[in-house]
Amino acid sequence: MADPGMSVTPYWELTFDADGDVAGPERDRLSTQVAEHGVRDLIVFSHGWNNDRSGATALYRRFFAPMPTLAPRARLGYVGVIWPSMRFNDEPIPDFPKSVAAVEAEAAPHPALDKDTRRALLETFPGRAPVLDQLARMLDERPDGTAGLTEFGRLVRLLLDGGHGPADTDEPGEPAVFDADPVTVCEQFADALAALGPAADGARFGLPNPWDGARELLRQATYYQMKRRAGTVGERGLGPVLGRLAGVAPGVRVHLVGHSFGGRLVAFALRGLPGSVRTVKSVTLLQGAFSHYAFAARLPHAPGRSGALRDRHQRIDGPLVCCHSPFDAALGTFYPLASRLAGDDRTCAGSEIAAVLGPQWGAMGHDGVQAVPGTARLDLAAALRGPLPPSGCVNVDVAAVVRRGGAPSGAHSDIVHPELARMVLAAGRIA
Repeated sequence: MADPGMSVTPYWELTFDADGDVAGPERDRLSTQVAEHGVRDLIVFSHGWNNDRSGATALYRRFFAPMPTLAPRARLGYVGVIWPSMRFNDEPIPDFPKSVAAVEAEAAPHPALDKDTRRALLETFPGRAPVLDQLARMLDERPDGTAGLTEFGRLVRLLLDGGHGPADTDEPGEPAVFDADPVTVCEQFADALAALGPAADGARFGLPNPWDGARELLRQATYYQMKRRAGTVGERGLGPVLGRLAGVAPGVRVHLVGHSFGGRLVAFALRGLPGSVRTVKSVTLLQGAFSHYAFAARLPHAPGRSGALRDRHQRIDGPLVCCHSPFDAALGTFYPLASRLAGDDRTCAGSEIAAVLGPQWGAMGHDGVQAVPGTARLDLAAALRGPLPPSGCVNVDVAAVVRRGGAPSGAHSDIVHPELARMVLAAGRIA
């Protein structure tokens, strides 16, 4: 088992690379030890955007901590999924304390891309160091006129060349934003940022600076890379690992939990499960960063097409619980805007974006599962009173707790709450 400083035991980690290949010794250790420890319910949690193993482990340590007390008689085991994702270092994570040095460093003048973010970008886009150097230089220099923004957009597109991963048939607009006019895209991203909070360069007056929007365009490129990678890791990595585990420990009940793109990862694991496996007893999505039509058999705006995970929730021997919050700016503002910007010359910002662009471009973590008949809708208090439906999709509005966080992502990472730990246990019918 990994990390003796973990808040719960037994705890294992599963590490995947970008292609979904799992670390063999970790997989084998889980397979052999889970039965030895008498585990009845195994909670498997996947992080979202994150820059290193320590950050992911810190999330798991804090989220899992109340569970033994909440379910004292349950025979629980815990798995932390580690996969290569990234976040920009200026994205706030509520309740994760910053050191004095970090606070002082933020107050001092600094380049648009700090060294940790640049390192993470290099790991995310291997072999693209010259392109990233040029993008960083342009963000610092902010040349006047439209030519610079046009060149910036061309360089961002270069980063994404050659990417691969499971297709999202329910999200036809991606990556169209990277093919649209960069000047228009950067201007609209800057408008949205201005509506959420102070501009990234510290400006407080005047019109939004499109170079703030340019930095957001680069951020969206990393999101798109992480999004398709999460699908790959889930389908080709975690799904088969769960199938193997079912073969050696068929009595273990598995409960999948995912935050942000980690929600997409665990959802796509359902697509990678062997057909006979029925050990997944619940899936809980915490601010899931993928289309709210993913499980739809028919898209409302395109009846001849279906979601990327059509009917896959039926592979769960229990409910799929989707926790969502309107305070999630990453999913309520930038997700639909990035998904729809190509060819759209309308200007909209902040909370108006989702309404103007329409439901076609929404995300799970903003308004829950859509276009799946029979989906239940509850607020957090009602969901915790229970019982939850025994199967099917359940949308839970968690705005009562998921509500804190600054620009640009809002409350997207405000997920470490005992109420959400209780939600995972309720979804899995864990006493």
